[in-house]
Amino acid sequence: MTDVPDLALARKVLAAQPFSALLGARLVSFGEGVATLELDVRDELRQQNGFVHGGVLAYAADNSLTFAAGTVAGARLLTSGFAIDYLRPARGVLLRARAEVVRAGRSRVVCRCDLSAVDEEGTETLCAVAQGTIAVPEPVAESVPVPVADPEPK
Repeated sequence: MTDVPDLALARKVLAAQPFSALLGARLVSFGEGVATLELDVRDELRQQNGFVHGGVLAYAADNSLTFAAGTVAGARLLTSGFAIDYLRPARGVLLRARAEVVRAGRSRVVCRCDLSAVDEEGTETLCAVAQGTIAVPEPVAESVPVPVADPEPK
């Protein structure tokens, strides 16, 4: 495929995403078809009943799926689509999204993700599962300069 980034470079990619910085997401593992993203649960990430908002879980699934794909396909990727199933409300102090590659092809990488809420004692509770397809875009060809006709004949 392409050059695969290491954990340090992958963390720089995550840090360059303003939305990830807003949420306080951290990439805690990255390599060999697996990526794990974590974020501390704070009040701003909860919905009206006190559970972690489904949009936060969807963000964590989307990003961890793409980072897992990046371990085998390189950094230049785009989420093509994903589905998430919410199994139970996410409560706790930490959200952990662990994604792994199911199959890597030339143009698509299929990954799955388990999302767990971690409580104060460190107990993980599976709260959602997701599966996604990550697109590996074709390299952009260097543009060849097009000669421009001289506007005034000599």
